[in-house]
Amino acid sequence: MPPKTAAEFLLEDEDRASRFGAALALLLRPGDTLLLDGPVGAGKSHIARAAIRALCGEGTEVPSPTFTLVQVYDGPQGEIRHADLYRLTDPGEVVELGLVEALDGAILLVEWPDRLGPYTPEGALRLRLLPEGGARRAVLEGAAPEMVSALREAMA
Repeated sequence: MPPKTAAEFLLEDEDRASRFGAALALLLRPGDTLLLDGPVGAGKSHIARAAIRALCGEGTEVPSPTFTLVQVYDGPQGEIRHADLYRLTDPGEVVELGLVEALDGAILLVEWPDRLGPYTPEGALRLRLLPEGGARRAVLEGAAPEMVSALREAMA
């Protein structure tokens, strides 16, 4: 297994956050899970929307999964699932939502990943979004060095 690393990116504004989400999405493959972690208002949904539009087309409507819990999209590489687990009260609900069965073939974008409990996929990427004034610090954990290099190049 290749070594994994952590990298930080400063997202000074919404445009840069969108660029980051799109660049990251283009590096994801079916079976990858991106855990979006951070407080309310940190930009988790913004990054997820940018990623989905990068994968499915700029005109794709990307509603918040806050009430539906999971939104499913058909991308050119396969299924993409965007989950907002904020309202879950028990990790067992993750199974009912079909997220466990989607681990092998879909690209999963999961907000509030702490709600996954024992169903947190091994090898998942974790993106921690930390507000810093009007900016966000994005800390990507679990990425292969090649992914980090590609992201740095895309954000230069």
